[in-house]
Amino acid sequence: MPDPVIVPRADHVISRRNIDPEALKVLYRLREHGHVAYLVGGSVRDLLLGRRPKDFDIGTDAHPYQIKKLFRNCWIIGRRFRLAHIKFGPKTIEVATFRRNVPEPAADATPDDAAPIVASSPEPPPTPAQDAAAGLIHRDNTFGTPEEDAFRRDFTINGLFYDIATYSVIDYVGGLEDLERRVVRSIGDPRVRFVEDPVRMLRAAVMSARLGFDLDALVVEAIAEHRQLIKEASPARLLEEYYKILRSGASEATFRALGRARLLELMTPELASPPDMVWDALARLDRYRQPFASAPAELTNAVLVGTLIEPLGLLKRPAVAATGGRGPHVERMSFGMLPVARRDVDRLTHVLQMAPRMIEPALPPRVVRGLAHRPAFGDALTWLEIHGEAPEAVASWRHVRTHATTPGGDEAAVAAETPDGVPVRHRRRRRRRRRGRRGGGGRPSES
Repeated sequence: MPDPVIVPRADHVISRRNIDPEALKVLYRLREHGHVAYLVGGSVRDLLLGRRPKDFDIGTDAHPYQIKKLFRNCWIIGRRFRLAHIKFGPKTIEVATFRRNVPEPAADATPDDAAPIVASSPEPPPTPAQDAAAGLIHRDNTFGTPEEDAFRRDFTINGLFYDIATYSVIDYVGGLEDLERRVVRSIGDPRVRFVEDPVRMLRAAVMSARLGFDLDALVVEAIAEHRQLIKEASPARLLEEYYKILRSGASEATFRALGRARLLELMTPELASPPDMVWDALARLDRYRQPFASAPAELTNAVLVGTLIEPLGLLKRPAVAATGGRGPHVERMSFGMLPVARRDVDRLTHVLQMAPRMIEPALPPRVVRGLAHRPAFGDALTWLEIHGEAPEAVASWRHVRTHATTPGGDEAAVAAETPDGVPVRHRRRRRRRRRGRRGGGGRPSES
């Protein structure tokens, strides 16, 4: 392999002040115990671009159960490849052992010809999880070196490492040059890489739109040639990718890019030629998301998926039965390949029922109390802020919610506020004295 490009601290813009403090704790502890530990992937790319990374992932030469011994707050997950998730409250730092791709053995190979599943692993080898179409990755379980790990990644700008020991950036794959050129280029032949994992085609289009980069010509050609393979991808995995797009703050540009790549028509044909209302809804969602450093918790799945399906009128479709989860008949909504959970559709239905009521003037106090205590109230308020064009109503309802959750406050009185902010007090009912109680002054029982 070629020698890497190493950029010393004085020649790049990454500062430890911009790295998550919990990620730094993990990096330093791994180094203190003699392990190589790098910040890897998209976080290094975003830091070099002056962007706030969404996640801070770490690569190391420590094996998963060696990592677990160093961190009491560590959980090992994954079947195809073991990953360490280190929990800090609601935050998770993902730590992966450096690994390499293992070529599939030939059909006529003997067991002695096949490469081992795990090299020098202190734990049992994981069970292979993917064995579907020819060409897809079946074996991804062999640990490797940092160089091998860089070359098994998808795109060059995601193959950069930051070394906490020397504060330098390490580039094995030409990612720094592609960052300068502002281009998304595949590591290796994109025709092979997209057959290995078709979701990489979607990620190429997403990354190009979100960063404002161009797609490399070979990547464009490979997507045109292999785009039909996206239908072989896991529907649940594609749905999660859609949620990531909708939370990114660049959903309109991203879905337009997926449309130009002709991937959208394969995953969700309803969005192949969407009405202008869909693009307007996505633009509103992006305007709401962009002021936040990271996606706010208010952007629930119901609000996100509703931004797509409500302008399309898909809520009028009947639900279909699907096999999956823990039960034989899990109801879901039909939205292309995407298995939208019935609970999210039900929550969205409640939101769309509540939102028009919340912008009505002079609501009776009883209605205000009822709306403010419904389970879907928070989602309805977020929906109203994104799509309602009623800032005065949003401000009034936020006032109602804030005071209704104030510790020690008169919750009953505050919940009776109207959206105009005028409290309505009610006389407290007197408790009726129960008759015939033992030891009380009620009517004695007959013997």
